[in-house]
Amino acid sequence: MAEAHQAVSFMSSDGADVELRGPVLQDIYLSGLRSWKRHLSRLWKDLLSGVLPASPLSWLFLFSAIQLACFLQLDPSLGLMEKIKELLPDWGEQHHRLRGLLAAALFALCLWGALIFTLHIALRLLLSYHGWLLEPHGAMSSATKTWLALVRIFSGRRLMLFSYQRALPRQPVPSVQDTVLKYLESVRPVLSDEDFDLTAGLAQEFLKLQASLLQWYLRLKSWWAANYVSDWWEEFVYLRSRSPLMVNSNYYLMDFLYVTPTPLQAARAGNAVHALLLYRHRLKCQEISPTLLMGMRPLCSAQYERIFNTTRVPGVQKDHLRHLRDSQHVAVLHRGRFFRVGTHSPSGLLSPRALEQQFQRILDDPSPACPHEEHLAALTAAPRGSWAQVRQTLETRAARALEAVEGAAFFVSLDPEPAGLTREDPAASLDAYAHALLAGRGHDRWFDKSFTLIIFSNGKLGLSVEHSWADCPISGHMWEFTLATECFQLGYSADGHCKGHPDPALPQPQRLQWDLPDQIHQSISLALRGAKTLSGNIDCHVFPFSHFGKSFIRHCHLSSDGFIQMALQLAHFRDRGQFCLTYQSAMTRLFLEGRTETVRSCTREACSFVRAMEDKEKTDPQCLTLFRAAVDKHQALLKAAISGQGVDRHLFALCVVSRFLHMQSPFLTQVYSEQWQLSTSQIPIQQMHLFDVHNYPDYVSSGGGFGPADDHGYGVSYIFMGDDAIIFHISSKKSSTKTDSHRLGQHIEDALLDVASLFQAGQRLQCRFRGSGEEDSGHRCGFLSSKTVDFETPKTPADSEPFQ
Repeated sequence: MAEAHQAVSFMSSDGADVELRGPVLQDIYLSGLRSWKRHLSRLWKDLLSGVLPASPLSWLFLFSAIQLACFLQLDPSLGLMEKIKELLPDWGEQHHRLRGLLAAALFALCLWGALIFTLHIALRLLLSYHGWLLEPHGAMSSATKTWLALVRIFSGRRLMLFSYQRALPRQPVPSVQDTVLKYLESVRPVLSDEDFDLTAGLAQEFLKLQASLLQWYLRLKSWWAANYVSDWWEEFVYLRSRSPLMVNSNYYLMDFLYVTPTPLQAARAGNAVHALLLYRHRLKCQEISPTLLMGMRPLCSAQYERIFNTTRVPGVQKDHLRHLRDSQHVAVLHRGRFFRVGTHSPSGLLSPRALEQQFQRILDDPSPACPHEEHLAALTAAPRGSWAQVRQTLETRAARALEAVEGAAFFVSLDPEPAGLTREDPAASLDAYAHALLAGRGHDRWFDKSFTLIIFSNGKLGLSVEHSWADCPISGHMWEFTLATECFQLGYSADGHCKGHPDPALPQPQRLQWDLPDQIHQSISLALRGAKTLSGNIDCHVFPFSHFGKSFIRHCHLSSDGFIQMALQLAHFRDRGQFCLTYQSAMTRLFLEGRTETVRSCTREACSFVRAMEDKEKTDPQCLTLFRAAVDKHQALLKAAISGQGVDRHLFALCVVSRFLHMQSPFLTQVYSEQWQLSTSQIPIQQMHLFDVHNYPDYVSSGGGFGPADDHGYGVSYIFMGDDAIIFHISSKKSSTKTDSHRLGQHIEDALLDVASLFQAGQRLQCRFRGSGEEDSGHRCGFLSSKTVDFETPKTPADSEPFQ
């Protein structure tokens, strides 16, 4: 998602193009040291929570069994307990029985630890098997069935969020020769013969002169640290980037598209904040089930640890992530005024109705913002170096207020404007909704916080997420729980308020006081001007594609993601008249502390398909054959990426080592001079059990979006909304004469229908939606208008109680 823009800024003037001080071995040593510290910090918590996968009770059971054997005159230790007893101090004859118990306890502990260690090794070996990825969808070989059964046996019964963490394999370092060959294959479609020959020559020179040394350092780090690339990715792509966070490093997640559970802003805020804090409690207690890929393979859960109580603190040359163990308040911004709202009382978490009361008090507060306070948050949208310098002044003059914001569980913005889909102008209102979530007005979000919960005046919700601490599936998992919980479980009363009763005894929300010197005014003004310029330059477009969805693609026996990616290639070619490097984000969470990898979707097979679609002499069967080949190639690249055999993260790590060694590499310089003119990402729905998409298809998250990775490029994200609709989020820059988000949206719709027409079932779709002679854009607006719900409390699934 937004990482594509950050990856582009790596090695650039506003990114990480700084001299790396210190030897590479020292950095590798420190990386491993941090990994081991995290490992040990979780040990006691894991021991108590029983995620080893055995609980302390299992040790007690083993100790009791040994005592029973001793009572029956049996020695299960084969003499080891006697050896242990001899090593213990002699406390006299009266303590002989105590020495025996202590020896048995120590033997039980050693045996228990050995068994746990064996289980871990066995499970790690099992989780290193990736053969299931190569099997056709829907088919499972006997070997995979056996593997899956063994994984379930060795995993234990009581699975918790971090149950698999210590058994996950480390991300492998691919062969440098394979990586270079895959890279050359990926750029062949977008380079001329002359440019490709030049690039191939640089690649061969790199393999001969530099690759082996750089690869040696990566293998050393892969052995010593938890992950050979993830901490460098976080540091150099995110934390060292000096670009503003707004648009460049944040992304947004939307509310339900067609329904709003309540029009009351304070009520929606109360339920949403309560639901988020319930999620935090489940996270702390590890009551969230680990995510399983395709229902089989567990994914790394490390990124969940920093969802809450986390702030990205700016630095002059490098930011750092500050994470607190706990926080019992949220920071709230309304009309330029900052408040501290406590979320807990001595009896525990405040009820939704009590939280609603606190938010309503803020909305009713008539006091104006203090001088310079109204636009203070624009500083978080400024270039990071500038904000770091100003923040040093705030630390001395307004330390308490700054700590209240940065130390909050998360940030809440009570937006004074309405947002969301409207009947009067559905298309424009959706675009404005996306823009408000991504950038707002430049001064009404605190972009440093891990996420900002945005509640609009008409009750619509949204989330703005900072990207460095985790990737979208993590925040998406939290967001799904929040929407489902606040709507279906907590619910609202008939008058739109949160259920329950207010608590008049609660103290008023605390207004934060900022002692801002006059000299800071210029910095705020400059930051605000830059934020408004950046915000005004973003062209957002959101549209639901309602002609077909995942169900139709499934009947075509094709990957739904590959289907969309090839349609995007066709749409982009029609929009720009040329092929370009395409960035698709894929996860590498099959491995310990894995984050993402890039799928280069613009392949030779994809280009052949697109050319055939634009060639009137090609028949539908010929195009369909090429389309299936392109989708199959995309699936092979996707599987390679998620199994640690991708191209870009390996090249990135090689590039970092070369910078540490001050080694000039024309090939690596060429790699990181490329521009991603099309950046794409699918937002998955991970918890389908929380929603009833068949009876209530409108009660599903409508996905989210991010800014473009290139000044002349597009950012495209998509989400399958149930089985029969796809929602697209498109962004570009208005300053570019080459891009237009609405134009690309029209091309995407046309491309999807054209691809569907290659199939027999799709021909009926094309006749249905184009035979009437209507313009597609008009149909889209008509569909949106017909689906728009008035802003009143609708009948939710909670009211009709479909979930038992």
